[in-house]
Amino acid sequence: MKIYDVEGFPNPARIRIALAEKGASDQVAFVKVDVMGGEHRTPQFKAKNPDATVPCLELDDGTCISHCTAITEYLDQHLPGTVLCGNTAKERALVSMMNLRAEGGLLNAVGDYFHHATPGLGPDLETDQNKEWGMKRRAKSQETMAYLDGVLADNDWLAGESFSMADITAFAGLAFADLAKVDIPAELTNLSSWRARVAQRPSMAV
Repeated sequence: MKIYDVEGFPNPARIRIALAEKGASDQVAFVKVDVMGGEHRTPQFKAKNPDATVPCLELDDGTCISHCTAITEYLDQHLPGTVLCGNTAKERALVSMMNLRAEGGLLNAVGDYFHHATPGLGPDLETDQNKEWGMKRRAKSQETMAYLDGVLADNDWLAGESFSMADITAFAGLAFADLAKVDIPAELTNLSSWRARVAQRPSMAV
């Protein structure tokens, strides 16, 4: 298997963390994509992933899978080790639900702010900015932080009794928020404590 990505970017980090949690980082080959040079928008790359995003998983038979949730679900079922997407129907549904909330309301919201209301990746890549939309999404990201803080008031993890894909997504979202200078409000102590615990996991050193 190959993973096309950029080390250090938030979405590729989600897959690297998932692989590390499953003890399978050595079972894939990482292929660096020159995003700053626009390689992800070339016809060659878009033939693999028409979304023109990283990461993208390429299986040995040539099948290509994009979007972190789909990639993580494939890896979770394909590889042994820690289960990240739930075992029962209820667990899988809860993980999926919380992952979508963390992805849409936090990670993607911060991304929209970064790409629309800040210089982002520079004028060559940020060609269609909408600052008003970006600022609305910044507000949404902090609204979601408050929601997650409430969930963590009564739970160790975001989607049940075990660390899961939802926790990975939220952690990556907060890392992106750091980059975009979107702070966790000081009163959200549950979220900050959870983040400190997650940061101690060996898988986070990727």
